[in-house]
Amino acid sequence: MSDNRSGGSAPTVLRMVLGKRLRHLREQAGVSFEDAARAIEVTPLTVRRIEKAEVGLRIPYVRELLHTYGVPESEVEDFLSMAREANQPGWWYSYRDVLPDWFSAYVSLESEASVIRLYEPHYVPGLLQTHEYAAALMHIGFPNETKEDIDRRVALRLKRQDLLTKSEAPAVWAVLDETVLRRPVGGAEVMRAQIDRLNEVLDMPKVRIQILRFSVGAHPGAFGPFHHFRFGFSELPDVVYTESLVGSVYVDQPADVVTYLEVMDRMSVQAEPVARTRAILAELRKEL
Repeated sequence: MSDNRSGGSAPTVLRMVLGKRLRHLREQAGVSFEDAARAIEVTPLTVRRIEKAEVGLRIPYVRELLHTYGVPESEVEDFLSMAREANQPGWWYSYRDVLPDWFSAYVSLESEASVIRLYEPHYVPGLLQTHEYAAALMHIGFPNETKEDIDRRVALRLKRQDLLTKSEAPAVWAVLDETVLRRPVGGAEVMRAQIDRLNEVLDMPKVRIQILRFSVGAHPGAFGPFHHFRFGFSELPDVVYTESLVGSVYVDQPADVVTYLEVMDRMSVQAEPVARTRAILAELRKEL
């Protein structure tokens, strides 16, 4: 589990993957941290940080480490090509003026996930928000910011939604508390448009939305929102994300992730089936 509040820019998912591959190669070759550090004339701590994706992949270092680990030359260039790609800033880098470091890691995970499962008890998830709904939330969350900064934050949120229409879009499965659709954000017109947007995304083959009705009563996820990511890389474990007003926590220990998944599965059973979602949305829209 990591608490990510501040510090250097977050690594891309590919950098995390390559860091884990370097660790695997080192261990497979029987090379210690100290010996690896001597090979590239750094401290053992630097090698640890490379493997944990806490620093960029300096190409000369990576090349020498691969040679030290006995990687065939034919494979070295492929690895270095991926390392160069991993060092490139993600698309979200251009929004760094309004993107805190602790959330840039989230955007990287979201961009590369093959499955995203979301539980939201308060608001429509960012991936499914309309422009007006997102703007209303930003004005509430950042009351002292300029219009330009608010617009930038909204633009970033809407840009994230591009992944829903990618050729390899992730499967997105959201469980929304009924509160999400009854809490007015931006007024009745904004809420009607937001419900219409949810109906639209339900037409996407890889998007599922379930609604957890009030009638369920107390349920195991009532403590707060959380998001679960699964990836197509064997080196990268499932990750669960939660956040607070000042930072975020990324959970990747298998036992902890399983705890969240068990809660998500229980809520998915308690929630109305996906086949009922459109009818519930229509019912709630009429009340607006």
